Amino acid sequence: MGLYRATGQRITKAAFPAVAVTDPPKRITENVYLTEPYGRGDGRPEGSRRHLLYEAGDIVPQSVIDRLFTTATIATISPATGAAAGGATVTITGTGFDGASAVNFGATAGTELKVISATELRVKTPAGTAGAVNVVVVDDAGNVTKTNGFTYTA
Repeated sequence: MGLYRATGQRITKAAFPAVAVTDPPKRITENVYLTEPYGRGDGRPEGSRRHLLYEAGDIVPQSVIDRLFTTATIATISPATGAAAGGATVTITGTGFDGASAVNFGATAGTELKVISATELRVKTPAGTAGAVNVVVVDDAGNVTKTNGFTYTA
């Protein structure tokens, strides 16, 4: 008795045809629900349904979990200009904003961040110096940057 290749050659333990798993399994430790909008489909938490996605004890590959957290995208920033003194309320539209925790204008975080929906954020600009700065949405699935997304005016 033993293990053999299709060619009839015996397989030793050291030569067993396998590679290390790069997608480790994860045990779910509590029930996880997926929330989906219904009705108008505006993406807001109101008017949504919850479905059990994973039950505590389920085993899921890490790659499956990673796919549940899609990276945000920035479509528009409005207004795209504001005074260097800061304080302008900016609306950012895009996708995947559910996990947004901050918005940076250059190296400085905006204030009063409100996640309106998965597709809309509002934030007040911090003070800055005249010129264009990158806008970075800090998100639990990965940060997203709009290069020169906001311009401070003198």
